[in-house]
Amino acid sequence: MPGENLSRDEAHERAALLSVDGYEVVLDLRSAVGDSAEAVRTFRSETTIRFRRTGEGTSRFVDLIAPSVNAVTLNGRALDPAVVFDGSRIAVDGLADENVLVVDAQCAYSRTGEGMHRFVDPEDGEVYLYTQYEPADARRVYANFEQPDLKAPYRFAVTAPEGWTVWSNGAGEQDAEGVWRFAETAPISTYITCVVAGPYHYVTDSYERGDLTIPLGAMCRKSLAKHFDADDVFLITKQGFDFFHDNFDYPYPFGKYDQAFVPEYNLGAMENPGMVTFREEYIYRGKVTQAAYESRANVILHEMAHMWFGDLVTMVWWDDLWLKESFADFMGSFVNAEATRFTNSWVTFANNRKAWAYRADQLPSTHPITADIRDLEDAKLNFDGITYAKGASVLKQLVAYAGRDAFLEGARRYFKRHAYGNTRLADLLSILEETSGRDMKAWAKSWLQTSGVNSLTPAVTYDAEGRITELAVLQEGDELRPHRAAVGLYRLSADGDLVRFARAEADITGARTVVAELAGEEKPDLVLVNDDDLTYCKIRFDEGSLATLRAHLGDITDPLARALCWSALWNLTRDGLMPARDFVSVALAFAGRETDIGVLQMVHAWAKSAVTLYATPAWREEGGRLLAEGGLRELRVAEPGSEHQLTWARFFAATAGTDADFQLLEGLLDGTAKIDGLDVDQELRWALLSPLAVHGRADEGRIGEELSRDDTATGKRHQVRLLASRPSAAVKAQAWAQVVESDTLSNALVEATIAGFVQPSQRELIAPYAEKYFAAIERLWADRSIQIGMDVVKGLFPGLQDSDETLAAADAWLTAHESAAPALRRLVLEARDDLARALRAQACDGLAA
Repeated sequence: MPGENLSRDEAHERAALLSVDGYEVVLDLRSAVGDSAEAVRTFRSETTIRFRRTGEGTSRFVDLIAPSVNAVTLNGRALDPAVVFDGSRIAVDGLADENVLVVDAQCAYSRTGEGMHRFVDPEDGEVYLYTQYEPADARRVYANFEQPDLKAPYRFAVTAPEGWTVWSNGAGEQDAEGVWRFAETAPISTYITCVVAGPYHYVTDSYERGDLTIPLGAMCRKSLAKHFDADDVFLITKQGFDFFHDNFDYPYPFGKYDQAFVPEYNLGAMENPGMVTFREEYIYRGKVTQAAYESRANVILHEMAHMWFGDLVTMVWWDDLWLKESFADFMGSFVNAEATRFTNSWVTFANNRKAWAYRADQLPSTHPITADIRDLEDAKLNFDGITYAKGASVLKQLVAYAGRDAFLEGARRYFKRHAYGNTRLADLLSILEETSGRDMKAWAKSWLQTSGVNSLTPAVTYDAEGRITELAVLQEGDELRPHRAAVGLYRLSADGDLVRFARAEADITGARTVVAELAGEEKPDLVLVNDDDLTYCKIRFDEGSLATLRAHLGDITDPLARALCWSALWNLTRDGLMPARDFVSVALAFAGRETDIGVLQMVHAWAKSAVTLYATPAWREEGGRLLAEGGLRELRVAEPGSEHQLTWARFFAATAGTDADFQLLEGLLDGTAKIDGLDVDQELRWALLSPLAVHGRADEGRIGEELSRDDTATGKRHQVRLLASRPSAAVKAQAWAQVVESDTLSNALVEATIAGFVQPSQRELIAPYAEKYFAAIERLWADRSIQIGMDVVKGLFPGLQDSDETLAAADAWLTAHESAAPALRRLVLEARDDLARALRAQACDGLAA
């Protein structure tokens, strides 16, 4: 639709034109359980908006994306829907000083996770609804002014099928007529309003602190109830509320606190006040590691932080998305480490979250944390590793720079000064200057308003006795930034441990900084720049330190230091400075000694990527064999029943490639093979079956047999993925048609089909689709929702056709489509850059052959 992509300029003009007093939204969702496809296509939405004209301008429109509009009334005057509605906007000319707009529309149920998503549980036939709006899909459910700075209170009323329960942001109850009516909300933005409806399994609890009582709820589909560990969800929730109330000095402002785990969710979670939604994959159907529980806790705390950073105080426009996402991402790890059982969460942050940031910050589409967001398509793509993980990393640097107390005091003043309002970067910086006494404008200019990542490398000289005469830190990068960083010196002890014996913290500025405090120290075996992970940078090593890591990485006793070294070696590999086969060698030598399960899982992922993407094609088969042999070796020696055993089992399955490997997997599935302590539950069964399907040892019938064991929504996604992963030209043609030529699959099944289609061992089989990809993507982008468009454009890019020819094809498309949607061009440019990086790394690896 022509007006779907709201621009920043239009939003700013509209904000100057009007202010909103309130919404009354009435939804009739009884059609959700209709008997025919047509019956469940749409639902009735009636919206009353009360607003005032506060200025002059041309942006006189209300946002609505709907199949049809029944009636529009402005100040009692009927408007012709055929004249004022163009499919995405309703023109509202002739405004009075005070206005009442009533819009009666037929809105569409979604299968893409945007707007009002409708899901039918294949296990019991029950129907479930939920909404997801960020950044601008509330307009798919009710008419509104879809921009974050036009906040208003909301009243929702929902008529639902008999036997259903409905939830929204405020507390609700069903009246005598069967309508669910909800308390008016505080002033909030459109994108965080929410409705959840259906026969959900619902568990309750409460949080109490002095005179404050917060009703708690947690819900999931009925068929998942047997797996739902709501007690642990409530435990993390209460620990989070304790921390935020202790440190923010602003009581939770939104009444109740429900948390819904919903199907086919596009995101990790969404911070709707009073009604947080999560992807239901956070309900674990089988045995998982503590890293999975830590990840869920991090997401719970991330969303809770948004109640203050984002919901109570909201950015004016998506340029300042970091004002909520960076803070929430930082707080997830901060609170996890200080208030829950996951005290090592900063290790996970250093090894996992930062890897996401480093990748994003080296793409050609990198941008400052405070980005230039021209429109809603830009905004959708800006939920990336820079806004989240780099932003959180920079905030960790800010805490080291300004001090913890000054940072938290700044947050407290920020909430009280701007409660229920909208802010920009300058609003927060001025408060932090008050509390820290530091020049935040200079800090922000270096860290928030520039892009790119610096590399920090130690340069050490020694005297004749082997003592340090000078240790300097060399900084490289387009923008040389001020870093508050620690430098650690490590040596091998008599019992073989690699331990720190000296540390100095310094302000690293410019191209070269001398750390004078370390002069005179004995010669170390390892110099670790950015020890304790205080700043955001890529760590490099001197030659002696790199040699130490190759021989002794597993001997580092401190888990955070070890995680930093793993991450640094991976960055060297990605940057084409360390051969991929060398990284694989280090991983095979020391991953079995890694105690932190989250770090181990990252090392596994990196090792697989090293072989798949960064090793020379001639070495891939040998590299894959080495990974599988190493995985099986560690699987057999892992403690029976441990999470390490489970992790190695999944790694072995993902790398299996020989007849002997496949025979063992088949034996584990049919019970003829056993590994002491390994519980082959349903989720692990799918993991073991996956390589058998990829390599042609499990046909459609065998996959169907597994589905009959697990005829659930999750089982269906696994089945679809495995069917698309089979090594057959006909299979690939069908999968391509289902995703690219048809729009009948839901968002979850599109994702599953793409995951099955793209298999590293099937490069030749999918090679013909490279040309088809470039021919299809512009049309697809125009025809599909932005979420599906993103999934397809990113997921089907022919990066496995890793040759200069594919690189040239991507360049040719970019040259020929300079007028294509900027968001589409960005996705292609990013994928093209990943391919170019892989080719550079392969060249480096070839030198080691």
